[in-house]
Amino acid sequence: MSEEETIHVAGVSEGIGGDATAEPGAPVELPVVDVLTGRSFITGKSGSGKSNTASVVIENLLDNGFPVLIVDTDGEYYGLKEEYEILHAGADDECDIVVSPEHAEKLANLALEQNVPIILDVSGYLEEETANELLLEVVKQLFAKEKRLKKPFLLVVEECHEYIPEGGGMDETGKMLIKVGKRGRKHGLGVVGISQRPADVKKDFITQCDWLCWHRLTWDNDTKVVGRILGSKYAGAVEDLADGEAFLMTDWDESIRRIQFHRKQTFDAGATPGLDDFERPELKSVSSDLVGELQSISDEQERRESELADLKQELDERDRRIQELERELEEARDLSNMADQFAQALLGKAEAPYRAGGTATGGYPGAADGEDGDDGDQSVLKSYDEAVAATEKGGDHESESTVEVPDDDIETEDVSEVDAPADGPAPDGVDPVTRDDVAESALRFDDAIELGTREAVIEELRSRIDALPELSRGMLRHYRREGASDPVAAHIDAGGDGDSGHAYSRHRPIRRAGLIRHAGRGRYAYAVPDLVREAYADRLDEAQVDEVVRAVETAFVPPAEPSYPPDADPSRVTDSEAIDSARPPDERVADGTAPVEDGDAVAADGDSPSDGDRTAPDAETEAAEGKAETDESETAPGSELSDAARRFAERSER
Repeated sequence: MSEEETIHVAGVSEGIGGDATAEPGAPVELPVVDVLTGRSFITGKSGSGKSNTASVVIENLLDNGFPVLIVDTDGEYYGLKEEYEILHAGADDECDIVVSPEHAEKLANLALEQNVPIILDVSGYLEEETANELLLEVVKQLFAKEKRLKKPFLLVVEECHEYIPEGGGMDETGKMLIKVGKRGRKHGLGVVGISQRPADVKKDFITQCDWLCWHRLTWDNDTKVVGRILGSKYAGAVEDLADGEAFLMTDWDESIRRIQFHRKQTFDAGATPGLDDFERPELKSVSSDLVGELQSISDEQERRESELADLKQELDERDRRIQELERELEEARDLSNMADQFAQALLGKAEAPYRAGGTATGGYPGAADGEDGDDGDQSVLKSYDEAVAATEKGGDHESESTVEVPDDDIETEDVSEVDAPADGPAPDGVDPVTRDDVAESALRFDDAIELGTREAVIEELRSRIDALPELSRGMLRHYRREGASDPVAAHIDAGGDGDSGHAYSRHRPIRRAGLIRHAGRGRYAYAVPDLVREAYADRLDEAQVDEVVRAVETAFVPPAEPSYPPDADPSRVTDSEAIDSARPPDERVADGTAPVEDGDAVAADGDSPSDGDRTAPDAETEAAEGKAETDESETAPGSELSDAARRFAERSER
């Protein structure tokens, strides 16, 4: 391209501001280099011919093989396709290709490296943010590539006041256009801004322009801009300019001329519709290969969007499933809590006659008249004796005595009423219940109470401890002694090394078994007492909790190791007590002479005496009670007990 190459765009016009040195109609030419790399501003009110002027300049550049990129905000430049193979990209189906910000780099490559003219039609985007982002990315790519290529190239921007306004703040797109206006020339990137309101365009842009075209303007604010830049005589004359007529101000020859621009040669898609039929000419299309390159980007974008939609749907489905599982878990917890409450209620109801033996709460029959059965000191044996005594009322009429008890309540519900008439048969439909039946039922009831609560809890916790590796049990003993500690210290104390990996691997089984709990700052606390409290729903006092815990700890605490914590009062700790409490409940001794059953550790009212309160039974009291029982067994009628009654009595005596 020659530095002297020009394009013929207009002719000299008569009137104020005309060229006195040239005849009217004399050709007006613009140097191609200054047009392609310079900064220009074309303005005029609607219908004054500003878009026609831009089209004439573009047509002349295309005729000479110089590509441009037009930012079309109103969809009025597609008429250029009547004569030129130009890529029409935008958001409408009428465009050659629908593009998005992802196409920006490819569009810049086509324009600069393959000399493809482009109409970037942003009029079809429903979201203004999308159009702005597309324009921003395209301009960024053009500016970046021109720094390397330094190829003369023209960017034409319609309605530039929307991007570089005078009053309001500019977004990133406007700032990028200002950057091109100030620095694009040195890289070969020129820009033409077009607007019908010069007063609304940022003056930093207008004052940087190399050539300006002022078409007809009538608003005072706009004519004042003309007066400040061209002079007062032009401010008045600009109101009288004809269509297509303009004042041309150029820096390269420092002149102001009144000229008449030529009429564009291609289809005027921006013309105001008239009464004549609108006939759209046949437009040229670009090569399928060119569109295919852009279409591959669109296909890839659609594929990603489809994958994202599928992933989002899958994520939504997982979220829904998580919510469903959380809801099911919450329902399961509610059901578990209900089951626990129901079990505790049944247990409490079942324990009432076992502990009290009265009839007011459904105790065993035989309570004396006026007694309410709430005496917490009544034993199972006493309840049994009263039941037997009730069945023996009437002497020789034993075979006719009956106990009115519902059949399906004999094992799980309390015996609520006793009726033993001495002078009549049993009521119809009710089977007689003998003392053997009462004794057998009481024995089964007593087994259920013990095995379903205390022994079940002890057995469960012992099984957890027995399942631990030997070194892990040693670490559990460390936590028992220290109360709270860290895994490495526990590992070393148990005979392991100081390697944290080894320590935490041996520590994991204890934590998973729930025998220790996190206490914060990497420390863990001994949790067996807490497990016992939770198993009994906090219905035990601390003495009872300690008694059950000591029974559990026989699974991992050596008999010689005291069962008390390190800070206990030494005066309350003896070797015999420590060894005795470390044994299983059925192997403990009282006064060093005889084994003591589990039932002795809990008083009749449900309380468990502390170690310091345990004393050997009084010999005289036992002798007196034994004698009384012997006398009673010799004199009471029907003293021959069945096997079930005898086993129950022997268990109660223990």
